[in-house]
This record gives sequence, C-alpha cells and structure tokens, in this order.
Amino acid sequence: MEPFAQVLTAGGHSNSLGRSGEVLELLRRDPARLEELFGCIATDDAWVRMRAVDTFEKLVREDPARGAPFTERVLTDLTRSDQASVQWHTAQLLGLLTLTPAQEAAAVRWLTTRLEDPDVDWIVAAQSMATLVAFVERGLVPPADVVRLVERQTRHGSASVRRKATRFLTELAADG
Repeated sequence: MEPFAQVLTAGGHSNSLGRSGEVLELLRRDPARLEELFGCIATDDAWVRMRAVDTFEKLVREDPARGAPFTERVLTDLTRSDQASVQWHTAQLLGLLTLTPAQEAAAVRWLTTRLEDPDVDWIVAAQSMATLVAFVERGLVPPADVVRLVERQTRHGSASVRRKATRFLTELAADG
C-alpha cells in the first residue's frame, strides 16, 4: 500500500473520511505502521490530519494498548493543535488511554482549558465534557470542578452542547 499520507489525501469529499477505512483495516492486520499513521496527524494537510486522528482514535478505542506507546505524544503534540477535529479526538483519546497521575493532571488541565473557552467548537466541548465526566466517575477529578465547567456549557451557542451539558449535570448530581 502507498504511504498513508497519500492514501488519506484521496477519496470522497474533502470533509469525508475518504480512504481512511482502508488504512484502519491494514493497521488492524499489521500494526507495524502505526507510527506512520500517527505522523500523519502532524502533516500540513488539515484533511489528512482529521482522517489520521480519526483512524488512530478508532484503533485505540478497539484496543487501548495500541495507543500506550503514544500517550505522551498525545499529551504533548496533539494537545497543541488548534484544529477542532484533532482536539475532539484528543479529548476522546485522553479518556481511553491509561495515564499516570502526572498525565492525568495534564489531561484535566487541557480539557478544562477547552471548556473555559466560551467559543470552543461544539464537538470539542461535547467530547471534553464527556471525558471529564468519565474522569469524575473514575475519581480523577473533583465533581465540583467539572460541574462549574459543564454549567458554563449550558450557555454554549450550540443547542446540542447545551443538551449534553444538562444531561451531564444530571449525571454528576446523581453520582455526587
């Protein structure tokens, strides 16, 4: 198969996942090229970055151990991205990967920063809330800290985010 950056450039509409399904199937059979895929998340092409991070997240969701060698780079490299599709997948990845206490603290800081931004992208807000609520359930962050952030999202410009925030507040109240 040709280089992943080339494969991820082609196929479908520019905002679709294109041929990323082919990459996903190949990596399921041969994970030796996972480093190559992760490298595509830093390419200059925003569509390739989106397709690469989506494929990486799917692999990690299926088997979190696949993401273990990349945990530190998720926290250092992916959290620097200002691309919404990279940020929302990063929020998902932070909830899937096994983190050390220091990495947990860094993840909470990054997620908190997303939710403190009143203009955060709607799907970044939704995924960041979901991961922080999961962190509360795992005892990694105090519920009151997350409640404050989720309450802020009840005023988000997106009706979907407002609904999710209300649902998360109900969950947090039931857990607390």
